[in-house]
Amino acid sequence: MVEAAPKRVLVLCTGNSCRSQMAEGWINSELAGQWLARSAGTAPAVRVHPLAVRAMFEAGIDISAARPEHVGARLDEPWDLVVTVCDSARETCPVFPRPVPKIHVPFIDPALAEGTEEERMVVFRRVRDEVRERLLAELRSRYGGRA
Repeated sequence: MVEAAPKRVLVLCTGNSCRSQMAEGWINSELAGQWLARSAGTAPAVRVHPLAVRAMFEAGIDISAARPEHVGARLDEPWDLVVTVCDSARETCPVFPRPVPKIHVPFIDPALAEGTEEERMVVFRRVRDEVRERLLAELRSRYGGRA
């Protein structure tokens, strides 16, 4: 019996530096073989936020090699699903050449956290955990089984 190829999901955010990168890391780690995630931004940052890298590393997922990318570079690829993880990306989500289902699972932007580095890390960890819990649950509930 031939195994089905994983479904392809594009996770969109504005800067592609925190939330969408965390989501890509979680999906590719927790749902490997069922989903293949990529992420992009509508106005990509210069780099992935170092505290996002640190938060994911603490959870056992290395996103240190990730680079923010503009959604335009991914428009022509065949996607099974597009997920927006911030309201701005939802509002400015481009039209894809092929019809693709879209869902919106928003999270606060941890890059806006203020305070000491450790105080900001509390916010990054909370968002990291919320992305894992809520987004993976959404994929599982909409697409059955383990997603």
